[in-house]
Amino acid sequence: MTVTLADVAARARVSPATVSRVLNGNYPVAATTRERVLRAVDELDYVLNGPASSLAAATSDLVGVLVNDIADPFFGIMAGAAQTEIGGQEGTGRAGGEKLAVVCNTGGSPERELTYLTLLQRQRAAAVILTGGALEDPRHIAAMTAKLARLADAGTRVVLCGRPPLPGSEAIVAALAFDNRGGGQRLTEHLLALGHRTIGYVAGPVERTTTRHRLEGHRAALRAAGLDDGGAGADGREPLTVHGPYSRRSGYEATLELLRRAPGLTAVVAANDTVALGACAAVRDRGLRIPEDISVAGFDDLPFSVDATPALTTVRLPLHEAGARAGRLAMGTETPPPGGIATIAAELMARASTAPPRTD
Repeated sequence: MTVTLADVAARARVSPATVSRVLNGNYPVAATTRERVLRAVDELDYVLNGPASSLAAATSDLVGVLVNDIADPFFGIMAGAAQTEIGGQEGTGRAGGEKLAVVCNTGGSPERELTYLTLLQRQRAAAVILTGGALEDPRHIAAMTAKLARLADAGTRVVLCGRPPLPGSEAIVAALAFDNRGGGQRLTEHLLALGHRTIGYVAGPVERTTTRHRLEGHRAALRAAGLDDGGAGADGREPLTVHGPYSRRSGYEATLELLRRAPGLTAVVAANDTVALGACAAVRDRGLRIPEDISVAGFDDLPFSVDATPALTTVRLPLHEAGARAGRLAMGTETPPPGGIATIAAELMARASTAPPRTD
């Protein structure tokens, strides 16, 4: 049932005119009244009319691309590739049939993620692309599932890129999920094959799907080799996994902590390439060499990884290809995968930052 302005007025215990003044911002309203109206808007999920040009159609020419951090190459590459597909299509009609891609930077905040989706809903967005891992919080998952269902009901095409499907994913056109688990397992198997047995792991934020899946792959490889979380030699000490943000600083500080926990550490696996750069800096600051004393590996194969010294062993995710595909799915120019879900393979890139451990 469609929520009306009158419904909001009744919930906020004000007149419809007051609701209109608050939403249009064209007349002074007491702060307490404004807060009550806005709370009612959120509680009822009231959707304002979008721009006048969109009123005659089900959707507008707007496509929203949600990212955690546009400055992070992981998100920037996917968003850029999607934007090219969204805004660069040749066609006929108004503006050649292109759409306007708007990148929404959430900063990793679940509240901002929901706010942007609400704003895109109010603008009658033609499509929404959500990139990167999801927050593993039951309340946020429920809110996201409901929000995406409402967007889909209004005609918005919803595509997930680098994110596993949500419960009730029938509202989603497609979910393009990276094989983070498989990639994490192959990376640790590579280190084990080189002879490493005491391997530290710098994980991402504990509440993110990407973090959990990559760590699960790492631990699966250790278990298959008959090792515990810290590898042989942990001997009941603190586990050799440290969680933190996906940042260089986190990689630096976590690696120092791992070296404190296990002076005999021979390898460090980082949650992503940016974290791996911090790990490399920490190893060097301790007077150790890479890979002669300690091997370091990352994840994602971001552009700078091959230019690191030494070149970084990592797992390649086809970020540009995934972003472009998400853009085509959002535009309706590519057929969705069977069942709406596709798993995108991850490829091990063995480079000079990993080598067999010293035997002396």
